[in-house]
Amino acid sequence: MKKALLSLFLMLLLISTPSLVGTFAQDYQTYTQWNLPEGAKARLGKGQIVKLQYSRDSTRLAVATSIGTWLYDAHSYQELSLLTGHTFEVESVAFSPDGQVLATGSYKEIRLWDVATGGHLSALSGHTNWVKSLAFSPDGQILASGGAILDDTIRLWDVATGRCFRTLFDHSSGVYSVAFSPDGQTLATGSGDDTIRLWGANTGRHLRTLSLDVHDAHSLGVDVMDSVSCVAFSPDGKTLAAGCWNGTTHLWHVSTGIRLRTLSGHTHDVGSVAFSPDGQTLATGSADRTIRLSNVSTGSLLRALTGHAGNVQSVVFSPNGRTLTSGSADNTIRLWNISTGRNIRTLTGHTSNSGVASLALSPDYSRTLASGSKDGTLRLWDVGTGILLRTLPGHTHALPEHTSRDLILSMQGHTFGVPGAAVRCVAFSHDGQTLASGGAFADDYFFGFNDGTIRLWDVRSGRHLRTLTGHTDSVESVAFHSSGQTIASGSQDGTIRYWDVATGKHLRTLTGHTDSVESVAFNPGGQTVASGSLDGNIRLWNVSTGRNLRTLTGHTDGVMSLVFLPSGQTIASGSRDGTIRLWDVSSGRHLRTLTEDSIPVYSLAINPFRSTLASGSLDGTIRLWDVATGRLLRTLSSPTLVNSVAFDGETLASGSTDGTILLWEIKPPSGR
Repeated sequence: MKKALLSLFLMLLLISTPSLVGTFAQDYQTYTQWNLPEGAKARLGKGQIVKLQYSRDSTRLAVATSIGTWLYDAHSYQELSLLTGHTFEVESVAFSPDGQVLATGSYKEIRLWDVATGGHLSALSGHTNWVKSLAFSPDGQILASGGAILDDTIRLWDVATGRCFRTLFDHSSGVYSVAFSPDGQTLATGSGDDTIRLWGANTGRHLRTLSLDVHDAHSLGVDVMDSVSCVAFSPDGKTLAAGCWNGTTHLWHVSTGIRLRTLSGHTHDVGSVAFSPDGQTLATGSADRTIRLSNVSTGSLLRALTGHAGNVQSVVFSPNGRTLTSGSADNTIRLWNISTGRNIRTLTGHTSNSGVASLALSPDYSRTLASGSKDGTLRLWDVGTGILLRTLPGHTHALPEHTSRDLILSMQGHTFGVPGAAVRCVAFSHDGQTLASGGAFADDYFFGFNDGTIRLWDVRSGRHLRTLTGHTDSVESVAFHSSGQTIASGSQDGTIRYWDVATGKHLRTLTGHTDSVESVAFNPGGQTVASGSLDGNIRLWNVSTGRNLRTLTGHTDGVMSLVFLPSGQTIASGSRDGTIRLWDVSSGRHLRTLTEDSIPVYSLAINPFRSTLASGSLDGTIRLWDVATGRLLRTLSSPTLVNSVAFDGETLASGSTDGTILLWEIKPPSGR
């Protein structure tokens, strides 16, 4: 009773004491400052979830993501550290049996880390492409790794020395999973060549190949076993489970190679399998967004766990077997009670690995940042605390049912997540109360269909107000008129459209560009709208009449971004030709060219209080320019490619392809 009263008192104290709540939020969000690039002050989002792994001693949960590996306390699920150092996203993770060493796999590289300190111990190189899977031998002396995407090898490493002492070549496609038997004598590998291979762990000798023959496949109603994405040994080592891309999971008798049974029920590929510690239950996570718990002895379904809104990419049992933890492409980690199937906790803050495609900062000083992602969602962030305020779903993001897994992989290169409709552009109204977003299918050049809509949202409530339709292709840019009553949109269909905000009615279409319109911007007074296109031209239009006032030429490649300077007399344009150009709006005269290393410029933002222009490029750099002199003031280096930049006074936000946003503190130039 006393404990209950104390808990109630503390809860009331937090609610009634804003300063204490603020302090708590600030302390809780300290992870936003971990391992930042020089000059950055915070990171919003934790990156896309790829793999999960518990340490055997039940003290740590490792989460491999697009920005590094997060270590959580496995009891409180508080962030403990972020391990960074890989140049690319982390695709695989494994704890040593004693829990003291963590191995992480990325592009061409494996790193070993001290779990207690977060210190980097060593880097293992030898793979020629992505390291998709890792496993320690039970004695912790050997690390096995599987390569994929034209690597197709298994490598065995001496953990103490970091030396690769054996390479196995027999698979004819990528190795997506490796697992040691509990006695350490056998290594199992699952591959895209539709087979599982068993190897002598100490000798490297090929022992057996497990695959479905034509008769077995026909009896199961499948063409083949299909690519093997995951393998796991039962705790007694007698049974091997293998999950496949055709949605089936097979159980094999290890010593005889006999297939015991096949579990069906998933409607899409099985990306992860895990045995419970007692060996009686098998968990399977699938791209159909469900987890199935099955009886190992009978194959019967015990329970289906639903709740994830994206592919379930990883499932792991807690060492005591009472909890199942799942990681999903919906950017959440969920903890499930095995006995009841209830979702007992959800960890949030992770973001899409398909990248932040667009950013906008609210102009009403509420310190709200809107980010549009290639997973088809918008997110609203509090810039001051780094807290995710709200996620707004709605833009179409599903692939057609018939899309082949091979095509998805060829599009994405190395991830299991399904690509979706990008929110290509976001913009706040001038009073900060309404948000507009433009949608497009992220890979519509493969499929020829897209979202192509503009959605309006109430910022405070997150409520969807209305959808504007009419563009026949992806919407690349949106901008509010200063009155807040009209929106301009630019599309891959080559047109600019005006819309009435209150009714959603289409008012006017402007034509003249011969390629996609990548950027639209109103001048501060609202009399002129500018459009930039992949045809390399900038057009200035009279807002009232729709008349083309003039065309600005000079860029040698597509114009990706436009921004008016605060005076409204000058416009800046960023192009794929690697230049930024400044133009006089009244005459159309070219004033100055800003250039540095000819790196394509994809995004521009102007500091409204100072003559500082920020440019974002796909080389991962952000450059700050003095527009009065054309001088390069500073170069900021982001760990990954920069899709979008936005200013808020002395804060600059940049959106990256790793799904996170970096906040940079921009001091005024010396002497100004």
